[in-house]
Amino acid sequence: MEEFLPHGAEKKQTHFTDFEGKTSFGMSVFNLSNAIMGSGILGLAYAMANTGIILFLFLLTAVALLSSYSIHLLLKSSGIVGIRAYEQLGYRAFGTPGKLAAAIAITLQNIGAMSSYLYIVKSEVPLVIQTFLNLEEKTTDWYMNGNYLVILVSVTIILPLALMKQLGYLGYASGFSLSCMGFFLISVIYKKFQIPCPLPEQEGNLTGSLNATLVSTSDYQNGYTVLQAPEQGTCTPSFFTLNSQTAYTIPIMAFAFVCHPEVLPIYTELKDPSKKKMQCISNISITVMYLMYFLAALFGYLTFYGRVESELLHTYNKVDPFDVLILCVRVAVLTAVTLTVPIVLFPVRRAIQQMLFQGKDFSWIRHVTIAVVLLTFINLLVIFAPSILGIFGMIGATSAPCLIFIFPAIFYIRIMPKDKEPLRSTPKILAACFALLGVLFMIMSLSFIIIDWAMGGGEEQWQP
Repeated sequence: MEEFLPHGAEKKQTHFTDFEGKTSFGMSVFNLSNAIMGSGILGLAYAMANTGIILFLFLLTAVALLSSYSIHLLLKSSGIVGIRAYEQLGYRAFGTPGKLAAAIAITLQNIGAMSSYLYIVKSEVPLVIQTFLNLEEKTTDWYMNGNYLVILVSVTIILPLALMKQLGYLGYASGFSLSCMGFFLISVIYKKFQIPCPLPEQEGNLTGSLNATLVSTSDYQNGYTVLQAPEQGTCTPSFFTLNSQTAYTIPIMAFAFVCHPEVLPIYTELKDPSKKKMQCISNISITVMYLMYFLAALFGYLTFYGRVESELLHTYNKVDPFDVLILCVRVAVLTAVTLTVPIVLFPVRRAIQQMLFQGKDFSWIRHVTIAVVLLTFINLLVIFAPSILGIFGMIGATSAPCLIFIFPAIFYIRIMPKDKEPLRSTPKILAACFALLGVLFMIMSLSFIIIDWAMGGGEEQWQP
């Protein structure tokens, strides 16, 4: 049948897509890179300060390689059964429970991510406007109200992009988003050679702190409290560090390359798709973000050393809150975060369609309605229940390891025929170890969050 009726075979191949793939290789790289990149890049300098340069580089390299291997498992499973949908892989592996587990994990993970991005918009845009207007204090005008601004951004920027039929059309927006983060990286490198160490604002405090004992990590997170006198190496980089905060940075780095819910939708829309081509797109995207992550962390750390805060831009604000370059960087980061939201929304809409409207033809009414409902729901969460981010932090600690480690591995073990690869074969043993690693990451992440809450750390430490 496949030999004599090639058109029928082609139709069967696109059964799980709403359209035929038309997205170019370059646009696919932009979209996947944008899906990987998130606001987490702002916290990597803090992670390096609490791990040291060598340990940070080792962990970042390990996570990048593990993410690439995880995508390899997804693509291999997809190629075996001819399915390019995460939820349908779950259905093929474990039936309806597998499909629901994958769809729920994608929905919760991405809703949590979108909530965190819009919460950044809500909190940062008023500060940008305040700095731009050179105001010492925040006013009560509507354009300084984060609730109004997040709705305005959602309606004017995010919603039109989210209404596009194909994810591939967002390639231009993703390319612009990556350009904004490139500007952020260049600015961080430039500032390294402009800001002296120790900071001029701190010199008065340093004099009175020469005989002070080492303060706790929570003390120097909230300001520029001196850890050591300049003579003791305040401005000397550490290559290997272990302290009470090191363990908290590992989950942040472990999820630095989360893009797995977007991999198969991007694969679906790829022009002339093949496993090799999609793996190449994934490897290029991971490599580009790996370099951006490392350089941003390195130069951010070498600027402030042990005084770097968990959000890098806040540290620059302490030096000069009205710095024009940092103001432009803030706008660039906000733009990049805003343009990432539509990319993250697409897999959620797809998961909802797989759960509620599987097998039905494409409908613009349904397409638009789901996007509007999702954005409305997320805006309401951000406006009226900002503390919900703590709950999503807990959910992310469970859904992210499932999507990155556990599901790709167990789907592969179940889908790959035993006559091709027995259970005791090397690839399946590696996949089983990979799933076990995901379980360990889940336990570790949940433990850190619970300990942090018990110690009164709150949700700020665990914003995605």
